[in-house]
Amino acid sequence: QLQASGGGLVQAGGSLRLSCAASGRIFSNSAVGWFRQAPGKERDFVAGIRWSGASARYADSVKGRFTISRDNAENTVYLQMNSLKPEDTAVYYCAADHRYFGVNDYWYRYWGQGTQVTVSS
Repeated sequence: QLQASGGGLVQAGGSLRLSCAASGRIFSNSAVGWFRQAPGKERDFVAGIRWSGASARYADSVKGRFTISRDNAENTVYLQMNSLKPEDTAVYYCAADHRYFGVNDYWYRYWGQGTQVTVSS
């Protein structure tokens, strides 16, 4: 239902841009969040954005380095990741919901399959 892409292997200090594409039915009027899960750890909130794009929120660990944005005409949300660190290594997931805009993954209804981000030191 959601398609996440853009992951890869990058050196510390580098950048990647993740994309999350969805159908219009899912994307329309939805908030979208990015989450990540490192091996052996829980899935954590990274960033989220409202349908209008006027409001975004970030985990403290990525503030100032990551930027979330969306192109509603293209039904796509982006996560620009700069100054990447080895601790950013994880599988990144995007999720959408028409009613919820928050940090708890439990409440997001629609999910993508995840894209691997690996940051080498």
